[in-house]
Amino acid sequence: MKRHIGLLVFPGFQILDLVATTVFELANGYVGNSAAPAYEVTLLSEHGGLVTSSSGVPVGTTAFGEHAFDTVMVVGALEPRASSPGFLNFLQAASKASRRTASICTGALCLAEAGILDGRRATTHWCLGRELQRRYPKIKVEEDRIFINDGGVWTSAGMTACIDLCLALVEADHGVEMSRQIARKMVVYHRRSGGQSQFSALLELEPKSDRIQSALSYAKSNLRKPLSVDELADVANLSRRQFSRSFRIETGQSPARAVEVLRVEAARAMIEEGTHPIDVVARETGFDDPERMRRAFLRAYGQPPQAVRRAARQDAAA
Repeated sequence: MKRHIGLLVFPGFQILDLVATTVFELANGYVGNSAAPAYEVTLLSEHGGLVTSSSGVPVGTTAFGEHAFDTVMVVGALEPRASSPGFLNFLQAASKASRRTASICTGALCLAEAGILDGRRATTHWCLGRELQRRYPKIKVEEDRIFINDGGVWTSAGMTACIDLCLALVEADHGVEMSRQIARKMVVYHRRSGGQSQFSALLELEPKSDRIQSALSYAKSNLRKPLSVDELADVANLSRRQFSRSFRIETGQSPARAVEVLRVEAARAMIEEGTHPIDVVARETGFDDPERMRRAFLRAYGQPPQAVRRAARQDAAA
């Protein structure tokens, strides 16, 4: 069955969001029958014709009209602004008539303007999460999620999170194997879970030198090892004293604390993505002791691993 995707754009939209169409394009290739593609994507705008993105690149669009869609999706913008009455009226009508409604990045503000997110959980780009909550208090904003599905209304974080969102849509329609094959073809990590943090521990630590970066990369790839300061200092080709001093100056943390952050991030991903027992997750990420991992989770997230697993299962059920 072919599913028709209506992708709504507007002047000044962020053109990176159009990478979402690649997920559906590749899904058509895996169906194996060009005469009956899995998806048909139509770019829509209020007046049709060429619509210029924030980068200055124009794209051709079809004007709003009497269209039937399986999924209606709104793109985002670097500088979100109020939508026109015509845009909101079409979005409201199309959302009611469609099986799914979705937004990418700040497109969540468009859904909020249209009243589609009232009483729902939603996310958006991390830098606008609090603004979305302030403007629309009826929404339960979870600003550190990759994407959220609440009753058939999907919202995603910013920029490349649109890939995770669309992989999840394809997975819901055609199963995990097709989603996994598309991710592999796009050379991306197989769909991050919706509950995964928008932040990366390595990016947050922001090491300045190649030596400290190499030590952190080594640690991330060898979490099952003890990862002593001496071992990391050897990787960085520094003495223990030089390494500890440089590490704290560059990252603002001790090596032990940074390794714990990397372990917690990896453990959370395992808990959200799979069905591994807690003790196995602890062993695979270098905590060894589940109680030690529990304490680390409380420091990092304010909740134990079991609560993270329950939240992930609730998202999956939704």
